[in-house]
Amino acid sequence: MSMLDREASNLQWRKARRSVNNGACVEVAPVNGQIAIRDSKDPGGPWLSYPITAFRSFLDATKNGGIPA
Repeated sequence: MSMLDREASNLQWRKARRSVNNGACVEVAPVNGQIAIRDSKDPGGPWLSYPITAFRSFLDATKNGGIPA
């Protein structure tokens, strides 16, 4: 098991409260001062991580119908 696999297995992944159980969701988890994102259909698959500030900018922009800076 690689370091990333061990790291991913210890993360507390969560989906949006409003997500429906149709498999078209992403999950997020905090990791090392960043936010990790993965496909909920493939929990053992790859995941991406972004700085918290970038993730917050993305969320703000999506809530406001814009594109993150």
